[in-house]
Amino acid sequence: MFDLVDRCEDYPQYLPWCGGAEIVRESGEELTATLLIDYHGIKRSFTTRNRHQQPTPATGGDQGPGAPGRIDIVLKDGPFAHLEGHWLFVPLAQGACRVEFSLDYAFASAMLGTVLAPVFGKISANFVDAFVKRAEEIYS
Repeated sequence: MFDLVDRCEDYPQYLPWCGGAEIVRESGEELTATLLIDYHGIKRSFTTRNRHQQPTPATGGDQGPGAPGRIDIVLKDGPFAHLEGHWLFVPLAQGACRVEFSLDYAFASAMLGTVLAPVFGKISANFVDAFVKRAEEIYS
C-alpha cells in the first residue's frame, strides 16, 4: 500500500478525478509533485512536497509487528490557503497493514472555495477507498 500511494505519477490510471501527475523533484525521502484535478469540467492543479518514511514489514513471531510507514504532505502551490496531511501505514501481519489518511485544507479565497469545496470534499472522502480498490486489483 505504501508503494501504491507513494507513486503519484500512476494516479491518473486509477483516480477518476486525476487528469495528470508530474514529478517536479525527487530527492532521497522527499518528492515534489503536481497533480491536476479534472472533475466534471473543473480543472485545477496543486503542488505538494511529500516526505516519506518506508514501513518496516511485519514479520510475525518474536520479531515484532514492524515499524509504521508515513507520508507527510505539505502544500507548495495551488488554490489553497493551506493544505497538509499524512498517510500512516501500520503493519498488522505479514502482507497486511492498516492505512490511515488525514487531510486538512482551506481554500485561498471564498470564491474558489465555493467552486472547489464540493469537488475536493468528494475527492478526499473517497480517496482511501480508491487506493484500496486499486490494491485489490493489483495485489489480489
